[in-house]
Amino acid sequence: MNDQDRDAIERAWGGVVATARRTAADGLVVGTSGNVSARAGGIVLVTPSGVPYDRLGPGDAVGVDLEGRQVLGTMTPTSELPLHLAVYSNSDAAAVVHTHAVHATAVSTLVEEVPLVHYAAAMLGGPVRTAAYARYGTRELAGNMLTALRDRSGCLLQNHGTVTYGDTLDEAYDRTAQLEWMCRLWLTASSVPGRHPSLLSRAQLSDVQDALKGYGQPG
Repeated sequence: MNDQDRDAIERAWGGVVATARRTAADGLVVGTSGNVSARAGGIVLVTPSGVPYDRLGPGDAVGVDLEGRQVLGTMTPTSELPLHLAVYSNSDAAAVVHTHAVHATAVSTLVEEVPLVHYAAAMLGGPVRTAAYARYGTRELAGNMLTALRDRSGCLLQNHGTVTYGDTLDEAYDRTAQLEWMCRLWLTASSVPGRHPSLLSRAQLSDVQDALKGYGQPG
């Protein structure tokens, strides 16, 4: 491994730890739940199983190849490794964030697709689906997740949590935060007795998706 590869791995690991700590600080996970990963070339840096994020440092990097073989570190990778590897094998993702966000997890027990209560759904590729339940850490769960992620960058896992991915850790995290906020919004609006929240049409959402192509700063 050359110095350039080592630097890329160190940066990716630092980002994984910082993002994992952010999920805890923002209340998207409790204890050691949830997990984060980032890809650096052919290596996936991933949070270890059952280790509090505030205990992780630069020398604790855990890495696997794209087949799941551990190539870096001594700690056991997260039990959700099949979920992360499935995303990398079926997309151009550079980072994956999995949380147990409260409102999103609550919504995962209620609907097969998050109602279009806000145009933030466009930031995840369209209406967010709920993957059918399977036990954590299983290939079955990873397969159900891939079905829900078709043409999307995020989904709910039934009775479990959320998965989002992106070109960067910041993008993957932002999508998680948007998904949690959107689920909280729907639950809040739905809780008003005798009233039902208005929902966007698919055409209205498509219009937002077109508008987003020019969103942000040039270049």
